[in-house]
Amino acid sequence: MQSRSASADATGRPTPPPRVVTIRSPVPDEPRDRDPTDDPPYRVYRSRSGVRTRVDGRPSEDQPGRLREDQPGRPPEDQPGRPPEDRPGRPPEDQPGPRRPEADERPYTTYRSAPRGLRARLRGEAEADELRGDPRDRRRIERPRRRGLRGPITPGRVLRWLAVAVVAWVLLSGVLFLVSAQIQSGSVPSSAQAALSSGSNMLTGTDTVLVLGTDQRPKGSKEPGAFAGGIRSDSIMLWRIGGGTSRRLSIPRDTVAEIPGHGQSKINAAYADGGPALAIRTVQRFTGIPINHVIIVNLANFPRFIDAIGGVDVTTGRICSEISGGVKNGGFSLFLAPGEHHLSGQQALTLARTRENRCNAASSDLTRDAYQQKILNAIKSRLLSPSIFLHLPWASWDAPQAVRTDMGGFTLLSLFAAAELGGSAPTDVLRPAGSTVLPDGGDALVATPGQVRRAVHTLMDG
Repeated sequence: MQSRSASADATGRPTPPPRVVTIRSPVPDEPRDRDPTDDPPYRVYRSRSGVRTRVDGRPSEDQPGRLREDQPGRPPEDQPGRPPEDRPGRPPEDQPGPRRPEADERPYTTYRSAPRGLRARLRGEAEADELRGDPRDRRRIERPRRRGLRGPITPGRVLRWLAVAVVAWVLLSGVLFLVSAQIQSGSVPSSAQAALSSGSNMLTGTDTVLVLGTDQRPKGSKEPGAFAGGIRSDSIMLWRIGGGTSRRLSIPRDTVAEIPGHGQSKINAAYADGGPALAIRTVQRFTGIPINHVIIVNLANFPRFIDAIGGVDVTTGRICSEISGGVKNGGFSLFLAPGEHHLSGQQALTLARTRENRCNAASSDLTRDAYQQKILNAIKSRLLSPSIFLHLPWASWDAPQAVRTDMGGFTLLSLFAAAELGGSAPTDVLRPAGSTVLPDGGDALVATPGQVRRAVHTLMDG
């Protein structure tokens, strides 16, 4: 420890000199015979205010922020009397070299923090610890912002989350559709699948689908006339679908046709004689066109599917229908005024089965076939409406269960997509030329070969 010589005040008494203490930091292995011109084994610190303080905490009498040249704590190379070229580590003013401007000098020392844990490193807080060198050369590293639910609610964020919710809702509906279709797979006999011709992708190509509605009643039905055997096809429809095309042709169930192995009979008798396979071969022989797929409507699940999509809107004339004696006798009743009606699943099924209408004496199988096609168009329109979006998962689950088909989940899904792309098909029913009496005494409708060819041409080529 060193101090300056004492001075006297006005009374002549000696004034003790201000003491400036130099604190030597411990430096390991410091040589005792160090040359005075070498760097001193200590560090000089300055406060933020730039005023040099003494050990006792009071400011020094020296100029703020500067060291006296005769002060022991000042490094020899910083003494003003020493030329710049003799100061170690500093180039002269007129020589090139890195020299930091005085304004950039900071009156404090920056220390590196202790190593952080794994959690801090995952958040990116440990990136600052990787920097080395002069603290004044360190760059500011911004901690990455967390992205998530926290933060201000903006229209952009709302739209993004809404888009995610819509996509998730649609994906859920697609998964439910595929699972339900997989459960229903195998419901068509292998003999019926063997009778079909190979088809194409209905999104790009065009296939012919045979749609059959049977008169089989659900199990436990109290409707008069319900029976387990001798099931006949109550409705027969050909659907040309795919590649932007959607056309349908209904064939009245009482039309006379040649049934392979059974001779002439009503065309709906083929299902009772040989099931779906014989019905497919009979329709192919009658029309002369190959059939690629078959759909058999399940009367037990059809109303549930209509209810799942929120019902359908159908325009009708005056309807006074009592099937199998009406509701009071265990059957079904439907009474509608002329105009558009929103029908439930059970009402739509009753309309599709209505053959005799007490309010319209001219009602027949042809009228019923036209109503069936109207219901199909109403289903398609309902599937395109915005309101179906909220019902989409339930409709996706019930749709495959409303039918029995040879198509798997993805093929059936492509059928629904092709139906949406093809638009609403016009109502077309094969008009018979007359009637005849069959050998068994039953009445049947007769369609000439020319009528069949013209109807098939319209179906295939538009």
